[in-house]
Amino acid sequence: MLTGKGNIAAGFLFLTLFMLYGFALIYLRDFAPGKEQWIADYGVGTHFESRLAHVHGNLFALINIAVGLVLLHLPLPRTATRWTAGLALAGMLMPLGILAEVVLGVPPLFVILGGVSMVFSMGWLTFAVWRYKEVR
Repeated sequence: MLTGKGNIAAGFLFLTLFMLYGFALIYLRDFAPGKEQWIADYGVGTHFESRLAHVHGNLFALINIAVGLVLLHLPLPRTATRWTAGLALAGMLMPLGILAEVVLGVPPLFVILGGVSMVFSMGWLTFAVWRYKEVR
Protein backbone atom coordinates (compact mmCIF):
# COMPACT_ATOMS: atom_id res chain seq x y z
CA MET A 1 0.00 0.00 0.00
CA LEU A 2 1.13 3.58 -0.57
CA THR A 3 1.99 4.70 2.95
CA GLY A 4 5.44 6.24 2.66
CA LYS A 5 7.51 3.12 3.25
CA GLY A 6 7.68 2.51 -0.51
CA ASN A 7 8.84 6.09 -1.05
CA ILE A 8 11.71 5.58 1.39
CA ALA A 9 12.78 2.28 -0.20
CA ALA A 10 12.45 3.63 -3.76
CA GLY A 11 14.26 6.80 -2.74
CA PHE A 12 17.25 4.92 -1.37
CA LEU A 13 17.30 2.64 -4.43
CA PHE A 14 17.22 5.63 -6.79
CA LEU A 15 19.88 7.39 -4.72
CA THR A 16 22.15 4.37 -5.03
CA LEU A 17 21.59 3.97 -8.77
CA PHE A 18 21.99 7.64 -9.63
CA MET A 19 25.11 7.89 -7.46
CA LEU A 20 26.58 5.00 -9.45
CA TYR A 21 25.52 6.81 -12.62
CA GLY A 22 27.41 9.85 -11.32
CA PHE A 23 30.54 7.74 -10.97
CA ALA A 24 30.09 6.63 -14.59
CA LEU A 25 29.87 10.29 -15.63
CA ILE A 26 33.08 11.03 -13.69
CA TYR A 27 34.79 8.12 -15.45
CA LEU A 28 33.69 9.43 -18.86
CA ARG A 29 34.93 12.92 -18.03
CA ASP A 30 38.25 12.03 -16.38
CA PHE A 31 39.45 8.58 -17.42
CA ALA A 32 37.76 7.23 -20.54
CA PRO A 33 39.45 7.21 -23.93
CA GLY A 34 38.35 10.33 -25.79
CA LYS A 35 37.80 12.28 -22.58
CA GLU A 36 38.96 15.48 -24.31
CA GLN A 37 35.96 15.36 -26.63
CA TRP A 38 33.66 14.61 -23.69
CA ILE A 39 35.01 17.67 -21.86
CA ALA A 40 34.68 19.84 -24.97
CA ASP A 41 31.01 18.84 -25.33
CA TYR A 42 30.36 18.91 -21.59
CA GLY A 43 27.90 21.81 -21.51
CA VAL A 44 25.74 20.95 -24.51
CA GLY A 45 23.47 18.25 -25.87
CA THR A 46 23.45 14.77 -24.44
CA HIS A 47 26.24 15.54 -21.99
CA PHE A 48 24.19 18.29 -20.38
CA GLU A 49 21.07 16.13 -20.34
CA SER A 50 23.04 13.26 -18.81
CA ARG A 51 24.01 15.53 -15.93
CA LEU A 52 20.40 16.73 -15.64
CA ALA A 53 19.27 13.13 -15.23
CA HIS A 54 21.93 12.55 -12.56
CA VAL A 55 21.01 15.66 -10.58
CA HIS A 56 17.24 15.17 -10.81
CA GLY A 57 17.53 11.48 -10.01
CA ASN A 58 19.36 12.23 -6.77
CA LEU A 59 17.10 15.17 -5.91
CA PHE A 60 13.90 13.20 -6.48
CA ALA A 61 15.34 10.28 -4.50
CA LEU A 62 15.92 12.56 -1.53
CA ILE A 63 12.46 14.10 -1.93
CA ASN A 64 10.91 10.63 -1.88
CA ILE A 65 12.80 9.76 1.30
CA ALA A 66 11.59 12.97 2.93
CA VAL A 67 8.01 12.39 1.75
CA GLY A 68 8.09 8.85 3.09
CA LEU A 69 9.32 9.98 6.49
CA VAL A 70 6.64 12.65 6.75
CA LEU A 71 3.90 10.24 5.70
CA LEU A 72 5.03 7.61 8.19
CA HIS A 73 5.25 10.03 11.12
CA LEU A 74 2.21 12.26 10.66
CA PRO A 75 -1.27 10.74 10.82
CA LEU A 76 -2.51 12.47 7.67
CA PRO A 77 -5.76 11.48 5.96
CA ARG A 78 -5.50 8.23 4.03
CA THR A 79 -6.39 9.87 0.71
CA ALA A 80 -3.69 12.50 1.10
CA THR A 81 -1.14 9.86 2.10
CA ARG A 82 -1.87 7.57 -0.85
CA TRP A 83 -1.97 10.32 -3.46
CA THR A 84 1.12 12.10 -2.15
CA ALA A 85 3.09 8.84 -2.00
CA GLY A 86 1.95 7.73 -5.45
CA LEU A 87 2.58 11.06 -7.13
CA ALA A 88 6.05 11.35 -5.56
CA LEU A 89 6.90 7.88 -6.86
CA ALA A 90 5.55 8.81 -10.30
CA GLY A 91 7.76 11.90 -10.14
CA MET A 92 10.77 9.66 -10.56
CA LEU A 93 9.69 9.24 -14.17
CA MET A 94 11.34 12.59 -14.82
CA PRO A 95 14.99 11.54 -14.44
CA LEU A 96 14.21 8.21 -16.08
CA GLY A 97 12.59 10.10 -18.94
CA ILE A 98 15.66 12.30 -19.35
CA LEU A 99 17.84 9.19 -19.55
CA ALA A 100 15.42 7.61 -22.02
CA GLU A 101 15.71 10.72 -24.18
CA VAL A 102 19.51 10.58 -24.12
CA VAL A 103 19.91 6.83 -24.60
CA LEU A 104 16.88 5.83 -26.66
CA GLY A 105 15.72 9.08 -28.25
CA VAL A 106 12.31 8.80 -26.58
CA PRO A 107 10.10 11.93 -26.67
CA PRO A 108 9.98 13.90 -23.40
CA LEU A 109 6.55 12.61 -22.30
CA PHE A 110 7.94 10.88 -19.19
CA VAL A 111 9.92 13.99 -18.27
CA ILE A 112 6.76 16.10 -18.29
CA LEU A 113 4.63 13.49 -16.50
CA GLY A 114 7.27 13.01 -13.82
CA GLY A 115 7.77 16.73 -13.27
CA VAL A 116 4.04 17.43 -13.04
CA SER A 117 3.56 14.46 -10.70
CA MET A 118 6.26 15.68 -8.34
CA VAL A 119 4.85 19.21 -8.28
CA PHE A 120 1.35 17.92 -7.49
CA SER A 121 2.76 15.60 -4.83
CA MET A 122 4.53 18.47 -3.10
CA GLY A 123 1.44 20.67 -3.34
CA TRP A 124 -0.85 17.98 -1.94
CA LEU A 125 1.55 17.24 0.92
CA THR A 126 1.84 20.96 1.68
CA PHE A 127 -1.92 21.33 2.11
CA ALA A 128 -2.25 18.07 4.05
CA VAL A 129 0.44 19.13 6.53
CA TRP A 130 -0.99 22.65 6.73
CA ARG A 131 -4.42 21.26 7.65
CA TYR A 132 -2.97 18.73 10.10
CA LYS A 133 -4.12 19.38 13.63
CA GLU A 134 -1.70 18.09 16.22
CA VAL A 135 -3.33 16.36 19.15
CA ARG A 136 -1.41 16.41 22.43
